[in-house]
Amino acid sequence: MKIKNKLIAFATILLFLSCATNPFTGKKTMALVSNAQLFPTAFAQYDQFLSENNVVTGTKDAEMITRVGQRIATAAERWLNANNYQGYLKDYQWEYNLVEDKTVNAWCMPGGKIVFYTGILPIAQSETGVAAIMGHEVAHALANHGQQRMSAGLIQQLGAVGVVVATGNESREKQEMWMQAYGAASTVGGMLPFSRSHETEADRIGLYLMAVAGYNPDEASELWKRMKANSGGQAPPEFLSTHPSNDTRIENLKKLAPQAKAEAQKFGITSFRE
Repeated sequence: MKIKNKLIAFATILLFLSCATNPFTGKKTMALVSNAQLFPTAFAQYDQFLSENNVVTGTKDAEMITRVGQRIATAAERWLNANNYQGYLKDYQWEYNLVEDKTVNAWCMPGGKIVFYTGILPIAQSETGVAAIMGHEVAHALANHGQQRMSAGLIQQLGAVGVVVATGNESREKQEMWMQAYGAASTVGGMLPFSRSHETEADRIGLYLMAVAGYNPDEASELWKRMKANSGGQAPPEFLSTHPSNDTRIENLKKLAPQAKAEAQKFGITSFRE
């Protein structure tokens, strides 16, 4: 068997044997790196980040971040238990920290380690706005998007090896041309759409989580209107971005909000916090 055929066979077997199930979609996802490997690394990186940055403690804002985070985590556990995913969160180690930084951002690492930057709070405007952000970031962790991105990166690297092998008889210039073409095609046609799909999925899951936690999902689209205004309209074309456009997200969130409310009703939530 030729080397390139062996590579294809190896990649196929690897994908078949290294899959996980997304509890929110029921679909199989890539899991070439296990959470048993990923979580300890994420926890160590989180601790290092906190040691190198100004963590805000004892303020109303810091307390709000913890309160919202705990409610979102509880909502996630309720939803997962109700949908026969008991024990799904057993290896998660939830932690919520507010960090003094003007950057408009928040993130959740694999395993439940969360950071909010103070710079995003004026755009959040309220606890419900924070819940919309928190739900989205926690959704990334629950759906194992970090694990999937790492797996996709490994597949992309394997594909690059395949290109090198397949063009081994070409001149160096032609081989470099093929590598550049592969890099552009695999990024624009593969990695970027993959990332955008994760963002859309996290938006949907995040809406469900915030609603089950008792926060009004209608606020999510309003939040992204403020995000759009804050960006000043500066953004690359959607097909060249890791994220859907602001307008796409706003419309999707508006359409999904009634579904999130219906999901919350299954858990007895019929009114929401202001």
